[in-house]
Amino acid sequence: MFAKTLVPTILVSILLTACGGAKPGGPGPAAAMPPPEVDVITVSRGSATLTRDLPGRLQAYRTAQVRARVEGVIEKRLFDEGSDVRAGAHLFEISSHTFKATAAAAEADVAIARQTVERYRPLLAIKAVSVQEFDLAAAKVKQAEAVLARAHEDLENASVPAAISGRIGRALVTEGAFVGKGEPTQLATIEQLDPIYANFTQSGVDVLRLRQAIKAGKFKRDETARVELMLEDGSVYPHAGKIFFTDMAVDPTTGSVSMRAAFANPERELLPGMFVRIRFPEAVQDNAIRVPQRAVQSGAQGQFVMAVVEGKAVPVPVKTSGMAGTDFIIADGLKGGEQVIVNGLQKARPGTEVKPVPWDPGAPLLAPAAKPAEPQIANAKLKTANSKPETGSSNVR
Repeated sequence: MFAKTLVPTILVSILLTACGGAKPGGPGPAAAMPPPEVDVITVSRGSATLTRDLPGRLQAYRTAQVRARVEGVIEKRLFDEGSDVRAGAHLFEISSHTFKATAAAAEADVAIARQTVERYRPLLAIKAVSVQEFDLAAAKVKQAEAVLARAHEDLENASVPAAISGRIGRALVTEGAFVGKGEPTQLATIEQLDPIYANFTQSGVDVLRLRQAIKAGKFKRDETARVELMLEDGSVYPHAGKIFFTDMAVDPTTGSVSMRAAFANPERELLPGMFVRIRFPEAVQDNAIRVPQRAVQSGAQGQFVMAVVEGKAVPVPVKTSGMAGTDFIIADGLKGGEQVIVNGLQKARPGTEVKPVPWDPGAPLLAPAAKPAEPQIANAKLKTANSKPETGSSNVR
């Protein structure tokens, strides 16, 4: 009889525990989770500098070919390949025995010619020699001095100097090689790497479009020539550059305008031939709205951002018109004052409750959100349009 009474009592206790009735009002399994936090910015209008990123290639500021100016056999290489050298430093030694002998013979010829002139000078006064003989002796002095100067120059060129300061590459000849036969033999190459050039091109159509927009008053001309350089790994080079050259004509084969910027390169981090991206200012736009690039997403119906409206994540269609550094310029869709989600998009599904917190640009970014399913976006847009007509008024193409 006691067992029959105990079994129903245990079943009732299990059911109450499963329903969370053991502790009324306590935090049971069915308690609601707090809304996830998302990092947001409050959109505002202001002045923005429009920028454009273009591919470019680095080039040495100056390049000098080290060549043999005299014929001879290379006796010594006086530098380390890949090292920095100074202008005037000796790089190679060419066998100079012949040049020394030639210079000594030329010095003797000059001495004899000068002695002849000095001997003729008193004889000319008493007319023991003719004026013609004296002038011929003086001309031989000039001729001997010219030969001596050439011999000294050849002797100096036997020690091949560096034409400029910079980094020297590998040696193109070895000790024992005979150089300078028939034409100056290239021995090495020196490149000045600080500063360094970045060559890039801009479409002639874009240049014309920008000039027309400035003329129409839509933009203001940016007077600064400061540019930024992005390396192949996406990082920004710490030293800003300056526009050094802009071609005055459009290349008929490519339809682009050639441009060149110069960058400081004290650590020799930049090397000639590297591919980079150049970010340079085009114009200034007043009353512009800009949002971080990662806040703008793309769907089947176009671009959109996720905004926080009444505590819920809501997609808002937008149109972008350009870049301001790493930010998008919003041409349509935002008016200012909206809270746009920048970080935590993977937790901000359309219609879900979220807790907005101010975005800290220095904080690490979370992984970008996966592309939301199109029906969810469409339904969220419809709900938003019914509740807040001004939010979904823009069209996305």
